[in-house]
Amino acid sequence: MQAIGVDLGGHKVVAGLVQGDSIEKKIEERTEPTRKPQPVIDQIARITRELGAGEDIPVGVCIPGGIDAAREYAVMVTNFVGWNGLPIRRMLENAVGGRTAIENDANAYALGEGFAGAAKGMTDYVVLTLGTGIGGGIVAGGRLLTGAHGIAGELGHMVLGYEELCGPGCRGFGHFEAMCGADALERKAKEMGLGEAPVLKDLWLMREEPAVAPLWDFALNNIARGIASLMHIFDPQLVIVGGGLRKGPEFMELLETRIPRYLGEPFKRTMNLCSSVLDTDAPIFGAAASALARKNPAPL
Repeated sequence: MQAIGVDLGGHKVVAGLVQGDSIEKKIEERTEPTRKPQPVIDQIARITRELGAGEDIPVGVCIPGGIDAAREYAVMVTNFVGWNGLPIRRMLENAVGGRTAIENDANAYALGEGFAGAAKGMTDYVVLTLGTGIGGGIVAGGRLLTGAHGIAGELGHMVLGYEELCGPGCRGFGHFEAMCGADALERKAKEMGLGEAPVLKDLWLMREEPAVAPLWDFALNNIARGIASLMHIFDPQLVIVGGGLRKGPEFMELLETRIPRYLGEPFKRTMNLCSSVLDTDAPIFGAAASALARKNPAPL
C-alpha cells in the first residue's frame, strides 16, 4: 500500500512516496520563506500532487511542534508564523485533495522506525533524538503514546538538572535539552573556554584531551541518565538513538558503557540500545504510516 510522507522543517520540506519498506521517489525543496500557513500548505500540496497524492494515496505531514490530541489543530509550531490554533489537517486535506494526517515530527520519527526501521515488528520501544534540541517518541503496547492533551513524549523536557533554562517556547528549568542538546553543549563549551564558536563535531574528535574531556563526561553521563530513566519508566524492548550528535565515531559505544551504572538490576538484563536505521528518512516513513492509519483505522 502506498502513502506519501512529508517532513516539514524550518529550512526544507522533504516528501517521499513510500511503498512498503522503501521510498520510491523523493522531492526536497527549500521551505517557503515566509513560513506562513497558506503558502507552506500550498507548497506541500504541489509537491505531494507531483508524487501522486489523491484519493488512493493518502498524505501524512509531520509538523515541527505540538498538535492537539485529535491530530487536527496546531498547538505550538516552532519558528513558523501564524500556525497556532489553525485546523492544519483539514486545511492540508482541502489543498491536497485527498486523505491527510498530521503528526509531531519527533513522534513521526518514532513511528517510522517501527514501520520500516530498527523497531519493525516491536510493540514497545522508545526513540530519542539528539540534535540541536532533544526529542523523541514512545510506542507502548503497539500504539504511539500521545497523552491526554496530545503532547506526551517530550523527552527533551525531562527534568534531569536544576537551573539550566530551556529555550523559547518552554522556559522551564533543568530540562534534558537545556543540558545536552547541541546548542546547550556548545554554550557550555564556550563557557569552558573551548573557543568563541565551538563546533561539537570537532570537539568530539578532541574528546580525550584534558581540557575537552569534562564536556563529554558531562554530556555522556547525563544522556545515559536520561536513557536509564526511560528504561525504568517504559520497560522498552529497544531504545533507538537518532539525531546528528550520535554519529560521532564511537559515540554509541561510549554511551552504552555508561548506562548500566544508572540502571536497577532487572533493567541491566533487558537493556537494548541501537542507533537509528532510517536516520533522516524516519519522519517520512512515520508520516506515511500516520496517513495509512487514518485511511484504515484500527478497530476499537
